[in-house]
Amino acid sequence: MKIYNVTDAEFTNYGRVIEGYDAEKQEIMDALRDKTPIPEATEYVAEDAALQNLDASAKIANTLFGGSPMQFGWCNGHNTKLNCLEYHRSSEINFGATDFVALVAKREEVVDFKIDSSKVKAFFVPKGVMVEFYATTLHYAPCQAHNDSGFQVLIGLPKGTNVGKPEYTTANTEDKLLTATNKWLIAHSDSAEAKDGAWVGITGENIDIAADID
Repeated sequence: MKIYNVTDAEFTNYGRVIEGYDAEKQEIMDALRDKTPIPEATEYVAEDAALQNLDASAKIANTLFGGSPMQFGWCNGHNTKLNCLEYHRSSEINFGATDFVALVAKREEVVDFKIDSSKVKAFFVPKGVMVEFYATTLHYAPCQAHNDSGFQVLIGLPKGTNVGKPEYTTANTEDKLLTATNKWLIAHSDSAEAKDGAWVGITGENIDIAADID
């Protein structure tokens, strides 16, 4: 699979590289590296005090999200597969203390709540580069960029995202994709999420980039 860089023109359809915040990025990178683990599998923590309480996080929330309450957590571990795609009604901020690869697609490529994995593109995100994924971008857990190392990635989202699940009566098909607060999920049939009852809507192969990284 071709792996683009987030500095390539192809990325502009999915997100942007966030400039500035040099001191804040260093503070966040130090906290990610020193205070969060790299599990053998993939682990996600929606909000972690080691990141949430940083002065850097407060400054970023006050500008990137216009003062709206944000949560800062992490997604760390080892992974080379697509498995699922999710979206929010908001942008998501990612920032790695390691290199990582993001597998993404566009919401407009979803037809009848299904999308073929051939629509997915891979983007290399170097450590220390902060990116915004637009609300129209489908994404999921990061992938490691190197076979001999895992990933440590800050996840910045509106406060409450991925925490709990609203109680509701299903009114339409999209409601069946809602798996947590502000989280709509489309799974591949091969994924653990599908086996747990997630909406199966990714057709084609379950992408694995293990052979495409060094």
